[in-house]
Amino acid sequence: MDTKALRQKILDLAIHGKLVPQDPNDEPASVLLERIKAEKERLIKEGKIKRSKKSAKTSDTPHYENVPFEVPESWVWCRLDDIVCELKYGTSEKSSSVGKIAVLRMGNITNVGTIDYSNLVYSSNDEDIEQYSLEKNDLLFNRTNSSEWVGKTAIYKEEQPAIYAGYLIRIKPLLISPDYLNTVMNSGYYRDWCYDVKTDAVNQSNINAQKLSQLMIPIPPLKEQERIVAEMDKWISLIDIVKNGKGDLLTVIKQAKSKILDLAIHGKLVPQDPNDEPAIELLKRINPDFTPCDNGHYTQLPDGWCYATIKEVFIINPKNKADDDVEVGFVPMANITDGYNNTFKYETKQWGKIKTGFTHFANGDIAVAKISPCLENRKSVVLKGLPNGIGVGTTELHVFRPLFLDVQYGLYFFKSDYFISQCVGSFNGVVGQQRVSKNIIENMIIAIPPINEQKRIACAVHKIFAKLDMIMESL
Repeated sequence: MDTKALRQKILDLAIHGKLVPQDPNDEPASVLLERIKAEKERLIKEGKIKRSKKSAKTSDTPHYENVPFEVPESWVWCRLDDIVCELKYGTSEKSSSVGKIAVLRMGNITNVGTIDYSNLVYSSNDEDIEQYSLEKNDLLFNRTNSSEWVGKTAIYKEEQPAIYAGYLIRIKPLLISPDYLNTVMNSGYYRDWCYDVKTDAVNQSNINAQKLSQLMIPIPPLKEQERIVAEMDKWISLIDIVKNGKGDLLTVIKQAKSKILDLAIHGKLVPQDPNDEPAIELLKRINPDFTPCDNGHYTQLPDGWCYATIKEVFIINPKNKADDDVEVGFVPMANITDGYNNTFKYETKQWGKIKTGFTHFANGDIAVAKISPCLENRKSVVLKGLPNGIGVGTTELHVFRPLFLDVQYGLYFFKSDYFISQCVGSFNGVVGQQRVSKNIIENMIIAIPPINEQKRIACAVHKIFAKLDMIMESL
């Protein structure tokens, strides 16, 4: 289940008047709008607020043509400026790590209309505290951000005292439900409006208070606003339960895959077949001088298995040869899927232009990230379908060419916690640039099943992973 899409669908039903039924006994929204205008005039006369340049001075209810969409008969369209008493920019003073009061910034505004109180900064400026202190049910509008997130809006529920920073605008609703207004300002209709009116600069977009004031708002009767908010609370709570359950299940699935691989490389996933040729016999045919080693990580090997080092069963970082005009595959790290998948994308390039300065590989090789966190994220893949059978990739890969191992079994070994934990324990380099060297990997111990058992293991893992992936896709 796509909980994000479901949330947006509920929001859009709400602002189109399709989430709760209309009640003919409700006071029409047009009457509510008249009361809001009267209240604004009173506050202006008392000097508590200033009249905006675009604010109407009469009590006539405006009638707008070309409205964004049709709404029920008891609703009205108005501009945001008609139903708020303030659109005010925040403080421009630099904040500190300590102080008297929290300063909310654009990073504290979530993309679901709430405020995240982690990663706070503070102010001790008494003048700012007096001028910018938030009150319960104020809305905060993010006026400057990326193109995707400019216009994020959240409602302040007085969770803790706070003021707000300059990239935010405070919105004070007047006589309407602030939660309903927050619903409108997190809807798909509103996100489309933000995209249409924003102005773009280098790496950021902006929507100023003047543009914000002209946002068209569909206004239901006040009683219906309250019913919409109550219904929204029920739906959002349900969606959050599903989302949290989905997150828990995804974690369980990842843990299950990890456990499956652990069982696989320890000989506990499929039964042994006494008719299989023992792994040591094949190894000795390939290398008559092969001598099995011992390793304390495995308490007991199944019958027919033996230990070897990585360098005894793989060619590590092999080289390719080809004419310069031959087309080959180029695979940057970003083109390798992480997790337990086995997918990647290549770009077609001429061999002569990329043959130096990159890591070589060919169809049937296993590429494994050597740098953190790509290695821990399991960026590893069996290369296949490359143009002319060869390619190159980022230098942050180690490449393993199996000498006699089933290639899929080899990939599952490199995705196992056993392999990754040994690499992480041997990292070198500075923080953010830590990687495992070839010298460490080539001497690691791998338990080798008979070749037929390797194939049975790979087949069993593939079937189990496919079922787990079906569960993930259904969420």
